[in-house]
Amino acid sequence: MISTSNVSMSFGGQKLFDDVSIKFTPGNCYGLIGANGAGKSTFVKILSGELEPQTGQVIIPPGERLSVLKQDHYAYEDHTVLKTILMGNQELYKVMVEKDAIYEKPDFSDEDGIRASELEAQFAEMNGWEAEAEAGSILAGLGLGAEYLDKEMKELDGSEKVKVLLAQALFGNPDVLLLDEPTNHLDIKSIQWLENFIMDFKNTVIVVSHDRHFLNKVCTHIADIDFKKISCYAGNYDFWRKSSQLALQLRSAENKKAEEKAKELKTFIQRFSANASKSKQATSRQKQLEKLQLNDLPVSTRKYPFVQFKPHREAGKEVLHVKGISKTIDGEKVLDNINFSVNKGDKIILLGGNDVAHTTLLQILAGEIQPDEGEVDWGVTITKSYFPSDNSTYFNSGELDLINWLRQYSENKDESFLRGYLGKMLFTGEESLKKTNVLSGGEKVRCMLSKAMLSGANMLLLDGPTSHLDLESITALNDGLIAYSGSMIFTSHDHEFIQTIANRIIDIDTKLINDRQTSYDEYLGIHN
Repeated sequence: MISTSNVSMSFGGQKLFDDVSIKFTPGNCYGLIGANGAGKSTFVKILSGELEPQTGQVIIPPGERLSVLKQDHYAYEDHTVLKTILMGNQELYKVMVEKDAIYEKPDFSDEDGIRASELEAQFAEMNGWEAEAEAGSILAGLGLGAEYLDKEMKELDGSEKVKVLLAQALFGNPDVLLLDEPTNHLDIKSIQWLENFIMDFKNTVIVVSHDRHFLNKVCTHIADIDFKKISCYAGNYDFWRKSSQLALQLRSAENKKAEEKAKELKTFIQRFSANASKSKQATSRQKQLEKLQLNDLPVSTRKYPFVQFKPHREAGKEVLHVKGISKTIDGEKVLDNINFSVNKGDKIILLGGNDVAHTTLLQILAGEIQPDEGEVDWGVTITKSYFPSDNSTYFNSGELDLINWLRQYSENKDESFLRGYLGKMLFTGEESLKKTNVLSGGEKVRCMLSKAMLSGANMLLLDGPTSHLDLESITALNDGLIAYSGSMIFTSHDHEFIQTIANRIIDIDTKLINDRQTSYDEYLGIHN
């Protein structure tokens, strides 16, 4: 268990939290959510002891161990993978190091023997004899085999280091587990394994994630940072979102059809409880949900951007034919004889472990680069809009404000029209006069979405459009693309985003592996 008492924190004169007192109890997984800049990662650092709050304290019962997912991927470069994982339990690791040092002494004394005996007893009490097997098992679950255990961390690539640091956090059955964006850089199978690990975990978990599917799978509660407070609600992310919207509707019509609205609330909670009955924490969650009253439901100050893509013209039957595309970059073949056609209304997700191949293909389709072999044949009615994974070249003119930046891509140059589009992306009032060189990653993405909306394209090429976005923006973009009547090819690692948008899967890893008209969940079921 871990709790806070009257914790407050400010940065640059802006208060993030004010007198936060909250308790996180064993057997539950808490999804920590909040808009970008609300202080999610800061709160995790306060809980872990990395940051001291300006007022208040963090309380962990004596003897309980807290484990946190480290963010410095280069902190263990000279250590082996096995040692790095074992360091997740510092007490056990210290015992192992001292014990090994004693046994390596050339002049082993009686005192050394007594101390070694004490250490052996501690080692056994901490399940030290199973430590290496547990480390290997966790690493295997995350997709790295036993051959990695003896490698040094500096030999690994970025995604492999992420998996080792996650294994370090999970190792040794900690009492409190703090995970800040644990699914970043994980493949599908590793995410599924982590979901099962957390659902089976009997202690306390606090997780920050922008992956709604992951939050829905693992969370028993949502801890919402809003109004400079942190409020805790029973249920997963979908329940939090739907109930917060319902609560807003109910409060706005509190004196209108009160009984009918109360019945609607009760039905909603019962329906959610029934759906949640399959989860491993179902009994306690259902009891909490059944006790919920209107005043217990969340109300949020968050604003959702308005995302709507409207094609200026309808596409004809001929959309796109890709014929024998091949491309070599820096001496390595990235695409090898890729062939496929796009039909009207196709919403295609590019899957596979080779992100470079996907980005290269989208760049070729967008006309940004040329293939070494093959051709791209677009239908005569097709107009396309490209959203790149790296948008930095679009923001090189730092002297432009957002109105004049967007004016470059608009036929209508009127300022009020442009302000309207920026307003949809939450750049209102003085925000629309921001210079492009001071934008955050999420703000740049919202600008690029404004540009795409203005284009009126009937074909969208989107390379990782959810990167840098908060949950509210991801949800708005998700809804906008579900409603989009044109065709699209996109990449994403967001399960719910893919499942709710894509109607066709193309799996590419240099060569085209699979091309199937199906949903994402069905595809995963076939290939698991």
